[in-house]
Amino acid sequence: MSTVGVVMLVHTALERAEQVARHWTASKCPVVIHVDQKVNRKTYQAFRERLKDNALVRFSGRHRCEWGTWGIVAATQEAAELLLRSAPEVRHVYLASGSCLPLRPVEELIDYLAARPQTDFIESATTADVPWIVGGLGTERFTLRFPFSWKKRRKLFDAYVALQRRVKFRRRVPAGLVPHMGSQWWCLTRQTLSAILEDPERARYDSYFRHVWIPDESYFQTLARQYSTKIESRSLTLSKFDYQGKPHIFYDDHLQLLRRSDCFVARKIWPQAERLYQAFLTDPAGAMKRTEPNPGKIDRIFSKAVERRTRGRRGLYMQSRFPRHGAENGLTSGPYSMLQGFSELFEDFEPWLARTTGARVHGHLFAPDRAELAEGQHLFNGCLSDNAALRDYNAERFLSNLIWNTRGERQCFQFGPADTQKANWFMARDTHAQISVISGAWAIPLFKSNRNFADLRSEAARLQHIEAEHLKILRSQWANARIRIWSLAEFIEAPMENLQAIVDEIGTTAQSHLNEAPRMVDLQGFGQFLQNLKNQGMHPYLMGDFPVEPAPLNNPERPRKPYLVK
Repeated sequence: MSTVGVVMLVHTALERAEQVARHWTASKCPVVIHVDQKVNRKTYQAFRERLKDNALVRFSGRHRCEWGTWGIVAATQEAAELLLRSAPEVRHVYLASGSCLPLRPVEELIDYLAARPQTDFIESATTADVPWIVGGLGTERFTLRFPFSWKKRRKLFDAYVALQRRVKFRRRVPAGLVPHMGSQWWCLTRQTLSAILEDPERARYDSYFRHVWIPDESYFQTLARQYSTKIESRSLTLSKFDYQGKPHIFYDDHLQLLRRSDCFVARKIWPQAERLYQAFLTDPAGAMKRTEPNPGKIDRIFSKAVERRTRGRRGLYMQSRFPRHGAENGLTSGPYSMLQGFSELFEDFEPWLARTTGARVHGHLFAPDRAELAEGQHLFNGCLSDNAALRDYNAERFLSNLIWNTRGERQCFQFGPADTQKANWFMARDTHAQISVISGAWAIPLFKSNRNFADLRSEAARLQHIEAEHLKILRSQWANARIRIWSLAEFIEAPMENLQAIVDEIGTTAQSHLNEAPRMVDLQGFGQFLQNLKNQGMHPYLMGDFPVEPAPLNNPERPRKPYLVK
């Protein structure tokens, strides 16, 4: 007879529980099974009948096991008492569930525990040291009463907790006890477990823990500290939980992952994971090597999975985890440039910028009639259409999709006050955005147009108001993009120097100095045009202090005034 006994708590997948129970008993481990009272009597009797031929399997009295309630502890107590009475040779009791699966030969577990006859393996930490509590109840789970099921009577549960907080109700922890918490799945020595079950104060302790929230994670974890001579605060069962506190379920494709863990037992195994059950229950030749259990070897994988589930990839918006506003993992997936006023000031600016930087340069992506994709395309990477209605349905997602679909290639596009303004805040908040603005450049196409001056005045007032609102956003304290703003007058004083700064920041080629400059449009008479707007009562202030005298075409950069250093 083995020195290790097993208590199994079963509530579903009874066929798999039978298979695992026979695996334990094949190594001479006595097994006591508790079947949840919620399982109908006919199914329960059939389960017992199938295991009737196995002398090492016993069944304990049945309790109703609701998550987070006392029934699970009561079931464990009764099953453990039966095991200790019926198997006097047992020195360690291993608590498992019906969905637990031994990963290594049971003989290895027996030898491992035999080499540590006085060691209790139970995760046990004070509430102050427990980082995995999910749900907001730490110390309060020991000082308030929880007579209602959290899952079935949630509103009543929450209302009763709120009432106790309001009246400042507090339960006293029994004298001498320091509440501890940990995994439900433990392996205790006969000495420690019998001391807990036979304690003269057990009735008082049971009465107290009966109304503690989730007592199966605190009852044995607390009382083991009273009697154990040596505790290793860890579980020999591999159990992983997601960010909501729900257990990860292992499937067939987790086979190699489970092998790498070196753990003796794992939960929760999907009942239909046929490959896992075949590999670990019927393949001793492929069993893992004798080594210390080390679930930390796969912790990195689970941490990465939790991060992927909660944060996702930078700049990717998936249907499965569409984030709240402000909780995105990066607004876009890579850097891009938004240029405002450049295509108005320079002729053929897009082709020049594409040649100079090697970036993909679009026209006005948010133009009113269509998205002006590079090279006049109507359909872009990821089947992005140039249709304005589709784009404007969600302009922010249009931009983030474009950047995601072109990862590895720098995207540049033109923008202006005549364009759709729905994505302004999005771009301003985006740390990946490089925004360069020549304010007032929108007036150049008006100046070049052959329209009635009354219409020009009205349109200029409209565009100036829109651009002023946009500039207010860009200068906001909430803006995180890399932003440069010049007035038109400032920019044309040193156009090559300003263009060089933009090209250097795009930085997709090794070119260090501009050898070719775009041709600036002819601004002769532009100053007088602005003065005419002023004379008509519309003040064009966003252009800066633009001279009324004619501006020469492609005016070279003015030499700087000499200065004397003393």
